[in-house]
Amino acid sequence: MHRERVSENVFWFQSEVYAQVTGGVVVGPQWAIVIDTLALPEETLAIRDFVEHDLGVQVRYVINTHYHADHTWGNCFFPGATIIAHSLCRDLLIERGIPALENARKQNQTFRQVKIVLPHLTFSEGTLSLRVGKKNLSILPAPGHSPDGIAVLVEEDRVLFAGDSFMPLPYVVDGNAEEITASIKKIGRMGLENIIQGHGDIILRGEIDAAVRENLNYLANIRKVARTATRRRLPQDFLDENSVEDSGKSRVYLGGLAEELHRRNLRSLYNEEKAAKDSAKEKE
Repeated sequence: MHRERVSENVFWFQSEVYAQVTGGVVVGPQWAIVIDTLALPEETLAIRDFVEHDLGVQVRYVINTHYHADHTWGNCFFPGATIIAHSLCRDLLIERGIPALENARKQNQTFRQVKIVLPHLTFSEGTLSLRVGKKNLSILPAPGHSPDGIAVLVEEDRVLFAGDSFMPLPYVVDGNAEEITASIKKIGRMGLENIIQGHGDIILRGEIDAAVRENLNYLANIRKVARTATRRRLPQDFLDENSVEDSGKSRVYLGGLAEELHRRNLRSLYNEEKAAKDSAKEKE
């Protein structure tokens, strides 16, 4: 697992095992906050060990940026911590997270020690503020990758833990392309020093404008491809012809997962466009 000090008392972690997923720690004089918990127990436990032994404090809060397993299944390794999330995160962990974990346990012994710990403190609109040491954290909605997405801004440092609302390749299969477009535009206007993506490397201040433009361009391109596919006689063939590079991204992103995620994006958007088109015909 990679670890880096982003600013004073702010740390970033990146998995070397699963999809370059990231997490963070903001530490104060008496306790710390963990932002997302990574995919595998050993990596989450390594974060806890760093906080408790290297930094010498306990974790008081864990913030889940959204309900997906690689960001929440480590909650159970911080006993006594208060879990903070969007209210929809709690609902989706009950509806989808618990059954998904039961299935994962059957396939992988690693997850036998994992249990779902639901958020204790939730919000559904506006922002939530939390102070740790000299740092003020603003927790704000950032939907689009999933409906429950939130981001965490370290105000003094202008560092944003964006969750999966900002990734090297926007991924909308469980979300909404319009919402993630709005979230990315909002992030681009925030005057940030760093963006901590939910997956991938840290984006530095001089790289932010280009990264925002690239993500918005990609989303516009795949929506256009999906709409065009609904007018083709062989829509799947048309979708298959569009590579991730054709839509403005590199296949090497996310440890080589970018092409597969791109394919899923196209299928999802095509199904949405086709359903909307069919619905409109029925009303005529």
